[in-house]
Amino acid sequence: MPQTEKNGDTLKRSTKTITITKTLKLSCGVSLEQHDLVYETYGHLNKAKNNAILICHALSGNHHAAGKDDNGNIGWWDNYIGPNKAIDTNKFFVVSLTNIGSCFGSTGPNTINPKTGKFWAAEFPTLHVTDWVNSQKMLMDAIQIKGWMAVIGGSLGGMQVMEWSVLYPNLIKNSVIIAAALKLSAQNIAFNEIARRSIKSDENFKNGDYLNLGLNPSKGLALARMVGHITYLSDDILGSKFGRSTKTVQLENQADVNSEFEIASYLNYQGDKFKKSFDANSYILITQMLDMFNFESDSKSNKQPFEDAKCKFLVISFTSDWRFSPECSNQIIQKLMDTNKRVTYLKIESDKGHDSFLLPDERYENGLRVFLNRALEEFEELNSD
Repeated sequence: MPQTEKNGDTLKRSTKTITITKTLKLSCGVSLEQHDLVYETYGHLNKAKNNAILICHALSGNHHAAGKDDNGNIGWWDNYIGPNKAIDTNKFFVVSLTNIGSCFGSTGPNTINPKTGKFWAAEFPTLHVTDWVNSQKMLMDAIQIKGWMAVIGGSLGGMQVMEWSVLYPNLIKNSVIIAAALKLSAQNIAFNEIARRSIKSDENFKNGDYLNLGLNPSKGLALARMVGHITYLSDDILGSKFGRSTKTVQLENQADVNSEFEIASYLNYQGDKFKKSFDANSYILITQMLDMFNFESDSKSNKQPFEDAKCKFLVISFTSDWRFSPECSNQIIQKLMDTNKRVTYLKIESDKGHDSFLLPDERYENGLRVFLNRALEEFEELNSD
């Protein structure tokens, strides 16, 4: 059961599913007449309903960001959300959701299309980051939050933060963009395409209709995760953690034994774990959304990126992150400076690659804590005048 104490060292966590009955018109032209969102909240919303923080998940994230769920699973960002942590739930009311198109209960490829009575599967419409943000805005309205003290996200989550700052500039006071980029590099797109090809090459994929046929392209999904996981880690951390060490393994259905590199065993473990929890169509859908994101280009206007933003920004990068390198963050900062926005930059020395934004780091934690506490203090001072 969720823990319920108000303050101190105990996290108050609540998990809910809400049906958004307002029509969501997607960027691709398709409309969802209604959609379900699973979300968790942590801490308490104050009487003014203005101490809320939105957490935006990355590719494989979900609503369960902090604490233990009913099955004992620890939230994916538990290092940073909770009482007395960087995102302090004694001060803030934190909201984390599973976005549409993902596979953890919100409307997506592995849920039922009410018009057909079958799984959406590959027929689920194409999504853009703006669609996630517009859906989040509907959630904000539905749970009667007036605006966000901050919107925070890493990787794909950071891309949602950028969109929030310009789509709803009057509803967000602070943006925290972590390990993100204005757009994906050709190399990133290439890795995503290999991952998608791995899934589609699985004999059980069946053009994406596997759920309606009672199948699962688990081999392809595991391989896709292995490819992706390599890009989340740095060469230094792989070398220090595994090097060229080997281990003895029992061959399946054979009496013989064989040796296997530790790194191979690790990647196989990650792939096998992922295929049990994630949906292949969701993986394809979300990686395509990543590829299409381009915050530098707006064909509908001549505005500069961030031109409409009114909030303060914290941009964080990690030195060993070669997927979204510090140079990517520098490009974000330059665009912010070009439009005279208030921005703080924190560059963290880390050997853990792109995964650094999920892992404990004292300087990272302190920087995030100081920024949010200062934002709260300034907000309270402004409203006490």
